[in-house]
Amino acid sequence: MAWNEPGGGKDPWGGNRNEQGPPDIDEALKKLKEKFSMFGSGGGSGGPSLKSLLPMALLVLLAIWGLLGVYQVDAKEETVILRLGKYHDTATSGLHWNPPLIDSRTTVGVTEERQYSTRGLMLTQDENIVEVALSVQYNVESARDFVLSIKSPELSLQLATDSALRHVVGSTGLDGVISTEREQVALATQEKLQDLLDLYSSGIRVVKINIEDAKPPNEVKAAYDDVIEAREDLERLVNEAQAYSNGVIPEARGEAQRLREEAQGYLSQVVSKSQGEANRFIKLLTEYQKAPEVTRKRLYIDAIEQVMTNSTKILVDTESGNNMLYLPLDKLGQQGGTISSRGAETNSQLIDRVANEVIEKLQRNSNQIQSERRR
Repeated sequence: MAWNEPGGGKDPWGGNRNEQGPPDIDEALKKLKEKFSMFGSGGGSGGPSLKSLLPMALLVLLAIWGLLGVYQVDAKEETVILRLGKYHDTATSGLHWNPPLIDSRTTVGVTEERQYSTRGLMLTQDENIVEVALSVQYNVESARDFVLSIKSPELSLQLATDSALRHVVGSTGLDGVISTEREQVALATQEKLQDLLDLYSSGIRVVKINIEDAKPPNEVKAAYDDVIEAREDLERLVNEAQAYSNGVIPEARGEAQRLREEAQGYLSQVVSKSQGEANRFIKLLTEYQKAPEVTRKRLYIDAIEQVMTNSTKILVDTESGNNMLYLPLDKLGQQGGTISSRGAETNSQLIDRVANEVIEKLQRNSNQIQSERRR
């Protein structure tokens, strides 16, 4: 039943609804003040006092403060702890507790491999402009240095990368940066960058640097293509000349070796022949000293035989008469050669045949001379 309905009980101000006249405002305020004073003084109806609730509130606040200090560090992370703004400790993986509001924590992923890419124009050693694009793979080696030593580690990494790359490219030619020494440029840049990061105590470890692209600017690309084409032509001509040299030089060396061997053989032949002639002469001298007359005739006959062997015509003087016998040995030799080529006679048979013809011709001439004398 509502308080303002007829026949109800007391109104909310503590008065009787059946009473005549409006409620007393002063009395209602007085009763409300008494209730509040009873709660503050612990008296009255036996409710809890403020002094009894204060320790409980402090315990609750202390429990909340303690729970706020509990945290867990993942296996791939490290947490740098600062106590009142000063480095205190580095927490590794596991469950830890630090007093809140006194310690501040910064968690860093140390095993996570990060990557940073950059691209820029720079000057080479031979005063050419090249555009280089690279990527840097790195991770955090020291969480303490990464958080405390440098205000902006990533920004410092970018600036150090640009400085190291320009230093290495500035000491390398254009051809080396673009093609022949790209791997060496990447390794040298990584080493130089790591030295700079260690100098700044950045806590960053460079894992690898990859040169993704290296080319001349588009403004000079056509001229550089002409240079590359000329270099390729040069290499082609050099290779052709080398191939020709590889074919000619061994052949010339073989020919020279053959001539040396022939000269050595001719030398051995001449020396051996000379030594044989000398030995023969010594032996002939010995025989001549034993029988001079016989040896002289023998030498004469050998000389005549050698001379006659080279002659193709022989004139034979007969013992009587003024007629001379002409023997055409060249014709006889040709006939003998023809017969021999046909396989009709051997060399010994040919000699016998020629000798018989000569003897027969001599006999006919002799008979003819005798018949003329008889007349």
